[in-house]
Amino acid sequence: MADNTNGAANGQARPEQNQAQLSLQRIYVKDVSFEAPGAPQIFSQQGQPNVELNLAQRVSQLGDDTFEVVLSVTATCRVEDKTAYLAEVQQAGIFGLSGFDAQGREAILSTYAPNVLFPYVRQIVSDLVQNGGFPPFFLQPINFDALYAEQMRRRAEGGTAPAANA
Repeated sequence: MADNTNGAANGQARPEQNQAQLSLQRIYVKDVSFEAPGAPQIFSQQGQPNVELNLAQRVSQLGDDTFEVVLSVTATCRVEDKTAYLAEVQQAGIFGLSGFDAQGREAILSTYAPNVLFPYVRQIVSDLVQNGGFPPFFLQPINFDALYAEQMRRRAEGGTAPAANA
C-alpha cells in the first residue's frame, strides 16, 4: 500500500496554506429610506427634475479574515427649489478574504465588493422611486476600479480621498 505523503485524505490535494481565497458570505440591506416631502403637490409641479447622487463606501473588519462592506447611495430629486424625493440605501455584504496582502485586500474591498453590491442598490433605488409614484430612475453603472485608482492617486499625492460623488 502506498503512503500518502501529502497528508490529504482519499488522494485529494490539500489547498496551500498561503493560497488567496475570497468568499461572499452574505448580502443584505442594512438601511433603506424613502421620503417624498412635497407629495402630493410635487406631482403637478412643472420643471425639469434634477437628481443628485451621492455614493459612499465603508469597510469594517468583523474578524481576522471577515469584512463587512457597506455601499451607501443617496438619490435626491429636486424640481426647481422643492425636493421631490429622497431615496437612501445602504446595501451590505460580508466578505471572507484570506491569504491576501494588505494592498490586495484593500483593492478587493474597494473594487470587487462594491461591484457585487451595486446591482442590489440599483434595483432597490429604482423600486423605491417607482413605488413612490415617480418616473423610473435607473442608476448608471459605476466604475469602482476607476474610483479606487483615483483614490490611490490622491493618496500618493498626499491628499485624502473623500466619498465619491457621481
